[in-house]
Formats: sequence, C-alpha cells, structure tokens
Amino acid sequence: MKSSKQNKTVDIDFRSPEYYFNRELSWMKFDERVLSEARDKNLPLFERIKMLGITASNLDEFFMVRVASLKDMVHAGYKRKDIAGMTPKEQLSELSKVTHDFAALQYSTWGRSLLPLLKENGIRIISHHEELTKAEGAYLDRYFEEEIYPVLTPMAVDSSRPFPLVRNKTLNIGAIMTPLKSTNLLTKGQEKEGGKKGNKEAKRDFALVQVPDVLPRIVSIPPEVSGNAEERAFILLEEIIERNISRLFLNYRIECAHPFRIMRNADLTIDEDEAEDLLKEIEKQVRRRQWGEVIRLEVEEGIAPALLKILVEELNVEEQDIYRINGPLDLAFLTRVASLSGYEEFKIPSWTPQFPKYMNRDEDIFTQIRKGDILLQHPYESFEPVVDFISSAARDKDTLAIKMTLYRVSGNSPIIAALAHAAENGKQVMVLVELKARFDEEHNINWARTLEKAGCHVIYGLVGLKTHSKIALVVRREEEGIRRYVHLGTGNYNDTTARFYTDMGLLTCSERIGEDATAVFNMLSGYSEPLSWNKLSMAPLWLKDRFLYLINREAEHAKAGREARIIGKMNSLCDPDIIEALYKASAAGVKIELIIRGICSLKVGIPGVSENISVISIVGFFLEHSRIFYFQNGGNEEYYMGSADWMPRNLDRRVEIVFPVEREELKADLKHFLSLELSDTIKAHVLRSDGNYEKPDRRGRRAINSQKELCREARDTARKRQETMKGRVFVPETKPADETPDTE
Repeated sequence: MKSSKQNKTVDIDFRSPEYYFNRELSWMKFDERVLSEARDKNLPLFERIKMLGITASNLDEFFMVRVASLKDMVHAGYKRKDIAGMTPKEQLSELSKVTHDFAALQYSTWGRSLLPLLKENGIRIISHHEELTKAEGAYLDRYFEEEIYPVLTPMAVDSSRPFPLVRNKTLNIGAIMTPLKSTNLLTKGQEKEGGKKGNKEAKRDFALVQVPDVLPRIVSIPPEVSGNAEERAFILLEEIIERNISRLFLNYRIECAHPFRIMRNADLTIDEDEAEDLLKEIEKQVRRRQWGEVIRLEVEEGIAPALLKILVEELNVEEQDIYRINGPLDLAFLTRVASLSGYEEFKIPSWTPQFPKYMNRDEDIFTQIRKGDILLQHPYESFEPVVDFISSAARDKDTLAIKMTLYRVSGNSPIIAALAHAAENGKQVMVLVELKARFDEEHNINWARTLEKAGCHVIYGLVGLKTHSKIALVVRREEEGIRRYVHLGTGNYNDTTARFYTDMGLLTCSERIGEDATAVFNMLSGYSEPLSWNKLSMAPLWLKDRFLYLINREAEHAKAGREARIIGKMNSLCDPDIIEALYKASAAGVKIELIIRGICSLKVGIPGVSENISVISIVGFFLEHSRIFYFQNGGNEEYYMGSADWMPRNLDRRVEIVFPVEREELKADLKHFLSLELSDTIKAHVLRSDGNYEKPDRRGRRAINSQKELCREARDTARKRQETMKGRVFVPETKPADETPDTE
C-alpha cells in the first residue's frame, strides 16, 4: 500500500510550466550576477571595471545568438511554448524590458560609481571631447592628423552612393551635413540636381565613418599636455574622430554627429546534408554574418531625431530594439582599462598556476600515469602537463598514434605545434577540429588547414552534431605490448583560457578507458559504433539515459530509507527531462545540491517538488567551467566529470563524454572541492524561490572564498613538496600570500 505522500507525488505534474524558469531570462540573471560584482564596493576598483566590461561582452553574444534565434522563430511563425510556457514573441517582449533595464544599470554603475572613483584616484576618462582643455585639444588634433586620419574612410550617402554596409559590432559615427557654396565639383553637381527639382531648401546629406578597430580605442594624453603630473588622462577614439569629423567632409557644414553601433544576427544556418565541403560552407556562412538582420541599435542618448530616423529606416530597426545609451557605447573597452599597466593597488594580484600535486617534473609523464590516475585542477594547477602529454608523445620514439578532439584552442597553440610535429615525425595523427564552435569558426578553419599541411588526418566533426567532448589518446608500443594513454577533460585544449577557467582533467592508462577511447575515435572518423561501453558515457545516444538512471537510482535509495544525495556542478541546467527527474528525486527525499554558474531553469523551494533542492552560482576571479557529478549511491559513492552540461543541446545535439573518477585519493579531492564550493560565503549567489539570487547570510558563518582557498591549498602543496625536497619542515600558511587572488 502506498503512503499518502507517495500518492500525492504521483498526482504532481512535474512538467507544469509554473515549475520552470525561462532559459533566456535565467541567462540575464547570470549577467546580473556579474554586474553585481561590478557594483560590489568591497572589490578592488579595476576588478569592478573588468566585471562591467565582461557584462557588455556577455550581452553582445546573448543578442547575436539567443535574441537572434527568438527573432528567427517569430519570423517563421513559430508559436510553440517553451518549458516555462512562453512563446518566442512573449520571450522577446519580456527580454526587451529586462535588457533595457539592465543597460540602464550598467551605465549607472559606470557613470555614477566607477567613473568618479577613477577620477578620485588620479585617472581621468574624458567622456566628451567638449571637456578637453585647449592644450589637450591641440594635442589630439595633431594625433588625429598623424595617426587616425590616414586610416579612416568617410562614406557619404546620395543617389550615386547607397547606404553602406554597417558591420556587426563595429562602432560608427553618423552625421547629417549640408553643402557649402563651393567650386567643388561634387557640391556643384548636387546644386544642379537640387536646382532641377526646384528645391530651394538647403540639401541635407547623411554620412558615416567607421571607428577603426585596428587603432587603440583608449588614447592616453601625456601629463605634460594635460598639465597634471599626478593624473593620467584618457579619451576614447570616437571622441577624437567626432571632434575632427569636419576634416573628413570638406565643403560641408556638420549639422550633428553621433556614434552608433549595431548588433546583427550571427547565428549560422548550415545545411550540412547538402554541403559538399563543410569547411567551405562554413567559411561562406561566416562571411554572411555581416549581412545578418539588425537586432539591436545602440545610439548616444540625445541623438538628433533626424539622424536617428535615417538609421532606423535604413537599418530596419524596431523601436524596442533601440537602446539609448547615457555614456560611451560598447563598454567592453573597460577590460582594457582594467589591464592598464601600473595601478596594482586597484587590482587583484595575478595568480600563477602551481605544478600538480600528483606529478613530478623530473619523471617521464608516461611513467607517472602508469603509477596511477592523475587529477588535474586548472587553473589552481598548471595546464603544462596536458601540453607535455601531447608534446612528449610527438617526440617519443615509442608513440605510434595520437588522436584528439579540438573545440577551441589558443592563438599560438603549443598543442597544434606538437600535433604537426608528430605528423612530421611519422606518427599517425588524427584530429577532429570542430568547425562549428561558435565565433571560433575562422580560427578553427585555419588550424585545420595547418594540421592538414603537416600531414595530420583532419576531420571536421559529424553531420548535424557539434563535437564538444575533450579527449586525447596516445598509443605507444611498450615492452608489455600496446598501451593506451588517455586525457579526458571538462574544458578546452586551450593553454590561454586554462589560466582563468576552472576545469578538471584526468590522465589515465586504464585499459578499459583506453578501449573506450579507441571506440570513440573510430566512431568519429568512421561508422563503427560499439555495442557497449566500459567506462565512458557519450551523448547524444547514451549520456542522458545514464544521467536519468543515476538520478532515479538515488530516488530509489531514498524511498528505501537510505541516505541519498546528489551534487551537480555545471555551467547550465535547462533540460526538462533532467529537471523532472531531479524534482521527482527531491520529492522522494533526495538531498540535491547544485552549483550552476549560468542558466538554471529549475525552481527551488516548491512544496512537494523541490524542497530538497538548493542552487548556488559562484561568480569570482576565475570563470567557473568544470562539470562534476556526485551520487551517494547508498554509501558506494560515485564521481563523474565531463564536457556536458544538463542542457538539451549537450545531451541531444552534441558529442559529449562523461567519465568516472575511481581512484580513492582523487575522489577525496573532488569531495573536498565540492564541499568547499558549497560552503562559499563570499562569491556564492544563492537562488531563491522567486528566481532572484542573493549573497548567502554570513551571520555566524566563517567567511569562505572557495577560489581563494583553492589557490592557497595549491600553493601550500607545491611549497610542501619543495620544502620536503630541501629537507625542511613545511609550515602551511594561515593567511593568503600576495599572489593569491583576494576578492574579499
């Protein structure tokens, strides 16, 4: 006989829209959390400025991809509701309100808080060229003549010169002007045209000039010019151009000039089944981004109505897509301000990743892996062993083959160089370069061609799927026979982002994982699909079912009266099947703790549904990026890591890999890592039942910044090893060292 609680649970519709947050609105909540860091007066000034710049970059991508996708749905007449019960049109309407309010808060933070603080501390950012002193104006006029003018291309619009292409994300200055009486052939021709039509009014023309991104956006004014040795003055490039715009249009009187910026639909539409050459098709589609629909127009607050009217008509922009900005357009430039040399007192000290505690610099990497699985925690620990894994294999005479997947790599990637070197050394090298990695398409096309020229076998992914998995396989001939070494990770093979993305990696020569790794690459390069897997779980065919099984198993433990617990750390959660399973597990009594940096469509605190679920988001010095999953399993604890978030795109439309961590020491490390993050009282934001996030109540609790603690622990471990080698007694620090990020 079922209990009344069980009967009540059966009656609950866990798919009811009232139990879900809209994905896009949840993403905006994430950018609000980043903005809250910019508004946090406890942070160093330049860290706050950097965070504000990040919100601008985040918002750009959100418009180009997510808002663009919704607009495409509306144009196509798509009216199906999402899991939160909203149609695409309803989502756009709500997002318009939210993003306008968000932009207002961004600029309030800049103009009312950060800009005055900079001035107080001897850094003057000149907002308008009208504020320049006579000496500063003369200096910048010369700078314009010598450095800027030769690069500019003024573009007038008339019957013979149509409205020019305004490129995505570029900053431009639009102007309305009237011709002066002149012997100039062009203006004489215009006067004739006007005379033929009997137009007695002065002709008004439109023109624009693109602010070149090949020049520095921030221009420094020397102290001897500004007349204040204790102050550094800066002005934005567009202000210098606007001040001198009359030099670009001689024989015209400039009626008004204002900067503007547009955002275009940048979501690629690729028919992979019809594409004869995927590489060439993606190249073609990337070029088409410049002609995408305009989905946002940013203009200076106070723009002349006549100029705005021209922009709206020519760019075909709706009123709700116009953003009137009280400040400089495109605050992404603030990340450059935050990196200005000097001013160390306003910055969080940089962090130097430590050498991993399970590794030895003086020992061959393959020998070390044979001794036991190795856990890598980036950026607390260095990414160097991952690079060494590939470069050592490239040089090693016993290496027969190297195979790996590449999603996003750095601009001067040592891994690409090692793979090319391996092919030139006669190794069998197979690389899957994912050409569809959004906004890295051109980058990856160039790397694919570089690898092909070196003799690598390069494939571009699977039709209809993105390959997002992070896996590298090295095959060696050893005395005992063929042995396979594998690296599996939660983040990209990118030595640059590995310094500020938190990710996990595993180095192993487990025979069963090696067999699975071979099956993965055979499946990617051919048509060989294994009948079963030993250890790895892959999307899109098996991974979701595996996760659902693990969640449901935990629910069964709870129903049987055993302790049941799930901890999930990921970037985003919006898969309805996973959320429904979590709701059912919560209703059964499973304690569920989620660490979700970004999107979360799950609601907490719903009676009978999610009372046992808690969600935090950590926004700190590093970008939280790792995916870790824990299941208590009746005391037989299981830990998994991988490349997949709990999102439909990851589980249904991408090639992803999740792998178990089985060495006891490594499981203990993951347990400590998750416990520390769940205890964070400084950088954690707690999801409330109304969908808002708040900092945790610190009353009676120790102040814990999990990222700072992990830096300290990594440094202490490295120093302990160093002191032990010198025969000294190691004494751990009780307070952070200077180079540890201190964000309190």
